[in-house]
Amino acid sequence: MRKRIVAVSLLAAVLAITLFGVPLAVGVARYYLDDERAELERLADSVALTIAATLVRGEVPDHLPVTQESTSVALYRVDGTRQLGNGPPDLEDAVSGAAPDAVISADTPSELVLAVAVGDGSRVLGIVRAATPRAEVWQRTVVTWTGMTVLGVVAIVTTWAIARRQARRLAAPLEELTDAAHRLGSGDFTVRAARSGIDEIDSVGNSLDTTAHRLTDLLARERAFSADASHQLRTPLAGLRLQLESALDTPGADLRDSITAGLATTDRLERTIDDLLALARNSQPDGGIGPLGPLLAELEHDWHGLLAEQGRALRVDVRSDVAGFVVAAPVLRQIVTVLLDNALRHGRGAVSVAVRDAGNAVAVDVSDEGPGIEMDADPFRPRAEPTPSANGHGIGLALARRLAEAEGGRLRLAQPAPPTFTLLLPTRHA
Repeated sequence: MRKRIVAVSLLAAVLAITLFGVPLAVGVARYYLDDERAELERLADSVALTIAATLVRGEVPDHLPVTQESTSVALYRVDGTRQLGNGPPDLEDAVSGAAPDAVISADTPSELVLAVAVGDGSRVLGIVRAATPRAEVWQRTVVTWTGMTVLGVVAIVTTWAIARRQARRLAAPLEELTDAAHRLGSGDFTVRAARSGIDEIDSVGNSLDTTAHRLTDLLARERAFSADASHQLRTPLAGLRLQLESALDTPGADLRDSITAGLATTDRLERTIDDLLALARNSQPDGGIGPLGPLLAELEHDWHGLLAEQGRALRVDVRSDVAGFVVAAPVLRQIVTVLLDNALRHGRGAVSVAVRDAGNAVAVDVSDEGPGIEMDADPFRPRAEPTPSANGHGIGLALARRLAEAEGGRLRLAQPAPPTFTLLLPTRHA
């Protein structure tokens, strides 16, 4: 690209200099030629005026005025023979028979010639011939052309220097963009394009940065989904395993009922995966909204057996005035699932789920009878930064808080002992 910019710039400069310089060079040559002829005419007129009175008296001038070394002046008789001065012995045919006071141009291949007829108004008394070598004119012309050529070369060299600098300024950001694009294609989503101060190139850089940012966000979502899914599927899988082991340990049990229960659990696993995928990609899953009462009844059915295995009770209290409130079903399911799993693993005693009206939102309180959480502990801190909390921590609660905030709600620890988590979730229109 740099070579192209330099080549195009040089071509444009050469073309401009040629289009301007050639006519100017021709004009300079013509100007010097016309100027020399005008000078010869002035010289011939001056000599004619000087000797006119002498010729009118019928006398021959003693001498002609002194002229430049390169210019020759001669006086000729009417018959064309030289009488005085420097010049050819005979006049050119074009000059012979000139009228009084006539000015005649009679150039030869080697000289510029101008002749002036000297007379008394009615007859020609003599002819003054002035001549200068053409080489004199060409010398002036060549000197000027040489100067113009030098200036043209200087202009081309200057154009080349400026073009190289501009090529470097234009190509360097594009080369950096190319490198950034290669790195982005290789999986380095942290790459960012440097700013060059050129609007068009910076616009491309901004687009590349936006693409890198979106790919980074997408990758983060997919990685979060992998971690979240493994966490959220652990408890339903444990329930499915418990159902199957119970069927195997019970002689003569009706396997059809066990298989039916297992299929229902599998359906819930599939729905959990769909919910997590949709939430990870910021899309609305199927069955995106639903009434609060049936959703909590479903969760009570799923979790009753798991808590009963540990000899613990699950109490779900949904007041009739809030049971029909419509909320984001996947968000509610996943957050309450996290809270129940947290109570199952880190809490003690009975687990309570209470729902109340909070204006344009519903408040869901999940609590157990455990010893509680230390005052300086943060139960929402990710697993990579564990705390000595008695009531658990890690990816589950961190995920639940992210889901609540993404829906425009909030999840907080209402009280540390007995541990009570409160979810505020906006209601939807059916």
